[in-house]
Amino acid sequence: MANVVAIVGRPNVGKSTFFNRLVEKRQAIMDDMPGVTRDRHYGYAEWTGKFFTIIDTGGYVTGSDDKFESQIRKQVEHAVDEAIAVIFMVDCQTGLTGYDQEFANIIRRSKKPVFIAANKADTPNKSALANEFYELGMGDVFPISSENGSGTGELLDELVKIFPSEGVEDPDAGIPKITILGRPNVGKSSFLNVLVGTERSIVTDEAGTTRDAIHSRYKMYGNDFILIDTAGIRKRAKVTEDIEFYSVLRSLRALEDSDVCIYIVDAERGLESQDVSLISLAQKQGKGMVIMVNKWDLVEKDSKTADKFKKEIEDRLKPIDYLPVIFASVLTKQRIFQVIEKAVEVYANKTKKVPTSQLNDAILPEIAHNPPAATKGKLIQIKYITQVKSKSPSFAFFCNLPQYIQESYVRFLENKIRANFDFEGVPLRLFFRKK
Repeated sequence: MANVVAIVGRPNVGKSTFFNRLVEKRQAIMDDMPGVTRDRHYGYAEWTGKFFTIIDTGGYVTGSDDKFESQIRKQVEHAVDEAIAVIFMVDCQTGLTGYDQEFANIIRRSKKPVFIAANKADTPNKSALANEFYELGMGDVFPISSENGSGTGELLDELVKIFPSEGVEDPDAGIPKITILGRPNVGKSSFLNVLVGTERSIVTDEAGTTRDAIHSRYKMYGNDFILIDTAGIRKRAKVTEDIEFYSVLRSLRALEDSDVCIYIVDAERGLESQDVSLISLAQKQGKGMVIMVNKWDLVEKDSKTADKFKKEIEDRLKPIDYLPVIFASVLTKQRIFQVIEKAVEVYANKTKKVPTSQLNDAILPEIAHNPPAATKGKLIQIKYITQVKSKSPSFAFFCNLPQYIQESYVRFLENKIRANFDFEGVPLRLFFRKK
């Protein structure tokens, strides 16, 4: 059984700060506004040579009028079900509240080992206040400070003693990471939930519900991969709250972390200028890409609609013309799995190595047939091609006058490589070096 630990507690007790301290990254958004963490958030941590997954959950409140509360409550219950132990976080400064009592009842039902972390105990006087939580009758109380780390060592020492195994150092090494990107409300979280088959992300009809980038490990058609659902990205002018700003940063960072991105476009709105700039950014970063046109069920169509739509996308994205476009609907589940299969194919293209002999056999005759134009009366001769080691497919062409190769000829060579060795969905880099 995997070592999985859930951090639970009412809003604003410092769960996300503690989570970030454990995973040693600013991975969860922190803000003094209650309800910032809405979904389960997974990170990976290590203590004294033992590795474990940590789940940060939304603050759990009952009877509030926030439409996210019932959803957060479900997420917390899921997290406790998944875990082998629970860190129940409370706040020394406000003391024991009715919400804490309610929470304790829910955790008791799970019959999981519980470690009470009495947070904000930054001074000896405040540590003494932690004793109040023994009233809950749930075992030892650990006075800690998520902010400066005091007391967390003692808590973790006790926690790792109950782990059934040492855990794995990096469970995600070598697994393709697929990011789901797109503007707010195009259906990213609904897409993820249909795929994963459980409510992994909270979905409501309010734009901007997903605030963190959420990683889900996933197995399908014998493929193992990680799906990253990101907060919808909006234009700068609309980024009013700080949280929204963090979310945009998180989405951009998720893009950096990923190998392939599924870019979701709303069929009713088409490709907008912000979509174009994000797709160009993904291309510059050498990411594989699949464009998924969602809500296709809502579009009135005839036999030419899809071709016309695809042509419009290609015109907007020029010179990027190698991206697969799939018309889908999350609502009717139309072509949903095809999108994922295509993303896995694109990952295979991105990591493909073409043997040097095959490359030269295919491309040198094309060059002989259609050589680069002579410049200043000098003939340019390309002698040899090889694929160089890089994160995205890159090719070195050895020639006598690399400085005279024209941009249009670079495009010609790229098209010939694509025609001979399927690199659909992946940007190629071509370099010209002196032989």
